Amino acid sequence: MGIGCRIHNHMQRPDREIVERFRGLPVANIDDCMNRTAALRQTIRPINKAPLLGTAFTVKVAEGDNLFFHKAMDMAQPGDVFMIDAGGDPNRSIFGEIMVRYCAKRGIAGIVVDGSIRDSDSIAQMDFPVYARGVTPNGPYKNGPGEIGGVVTVGGIVVHPGDIVVGDADGVIVIRPDEAEELAKKVRAFNDNEAVTMERIANEGVLPRPWVDQKLEAIGVEYVD
Repeated sequence: MGIGCRIHNHMQRPDREIVERFRGLPVANIDDCMNRTAALRQTIRPINKAPLLGTAFTVKVAEGDNLFFHKAMDMAQPGDVFMIDAGGDPNRSIFGEIMVRYCAKRGIAGIVVDGSIRDSDSIAQMDFPVYARGVTPNGPYKNGPGEIGGVVTVGGIVVHPGDIVVGDADGVIVIRPDEAEELAKKVRAFNDNEAVTMERIANEGVLPRPWVDQKLEAIGVEYVD
């Protein structure tokens, strides 16, 4: 039996048009429209400034081991984002510059790892999005076990194959495809409203927030002279 060692050969991906609706949208605004619960933990940080957008290609590796990631690199399709569950182990890197360059050459859209990387100086200069928990020169083992194409947990968020992944300087967010169309509309309306607010700040010096006094009144705030 392949307990702990599985490779799923078929992955459903959403239409690219649905994915593209999130291009350029701030992760913070998307998260606000998802009840502020969809972002990976802040411990998963960007290594460079390249924006991230694509569909999740999930990989689970043993802590400090990258055998199954090596296999996954040859299976993923252009536009996929590797979402690697490495158990959050910070002490041994899962990949470095060579593997990143190979992924970029194959049209992969980015890599997010709940674990560490190395060659961070080089990766920081690349126009290819990489997010990681940490950096260490210690290299990985290549023994397994692991899984490709299953459900994983990355940065405290459950990720399914084919989920939409968006990342910017603030962090990474994961979107279920069946919620994407409605969510994209909601986020764009949110952005439009935010633009109006920014304009009022610039032109009038006003930040309209009627809900502040409403909430203060609701909790019974007393004003003291």
